[in-house]
Amino acid sequence: MPPTGTTVAVVDLFSRTWAALRTAVAGLRAEDFERPSGCAGWLVRDLVCHLVIDAQDVLITLATPAEGEPTRDALTYWTVSGTPPTGDDPLDALTVRLAAAYGDPALLMFHLDDVGSAAGRAARLADPGLRVSTRGEVLTVGDYLAAYVLEWTLHHLDLTAHLPGVAGPPPEGLARSREMVERIAGAALPGGFSDAEAASPVVFPAAFSDEDVLLVGTGRRDPTEAETRALGELAPALPFHLG
Repeated sequence: MPPTGTTVAVVDLFSRTWAALRTAVAGLRAEDFERPSGCAGWLVRDLVCHLVIDAQDVLITLATPAEGEPTRDALTYWTVSGTPPTGDDPLDALTVRLAAAYGDPALLMFHLDDVGSAAGRAARLADPGLRVSTRGEVLTVGDYLAAYVLEWTLHHLDLTAHLPGVAGPPPEGLARSREMVERIAGAALPGGFSDAEAASPVVFPAAFSDEDVLLVGTGRRDPTEAETRALGELAPALPFHLG
């Protein structure tokens, strides 16, 4: 089950974070697509193309019912690595080529609006208790959508990394994503449990904003000297790269 809240609240939060991200993309200027994003090696256009693929994945997963007990939940859906992405992954390279093939950013925005809107509608119509299959695993629709709250929030931060005039993720998405990262990180530390629900969450300093936790915790920016001191024994374990 999702880490906190009801499945109805999870569906609502999925919808709000996804709508906010798509609204941010819709407001971009053509020249913004050539700016760097917060994803290593990706321009904004590459990130937006990845969001189209994400939306397709949501549609495919919600239309792929599964039998048997869930093998993953909203937290264990994610894998944790100490190695940052290099951009050499074949799918990452394909995303860059596909994004360039669009040429006109308006076509890319149209495709995201078209497929993204459909993914949002499918999520609202889906039964959160049903089981679906993705990446060779089984999980409930509610857990799958909860995992994507983190996906949308992180990529919203990636989108605005070099576009300070663009609105960021909604506060409720940031707060839920912080909670998820702290629980995922707790399970990944030596001595943690493979079940992220059973592990004690990592607690970042209270002075860290939700955005700070997500950026520093997932390696999207390095901590400042003051932040490193505040992190104490947690600092050497950072970052936790999610995939």
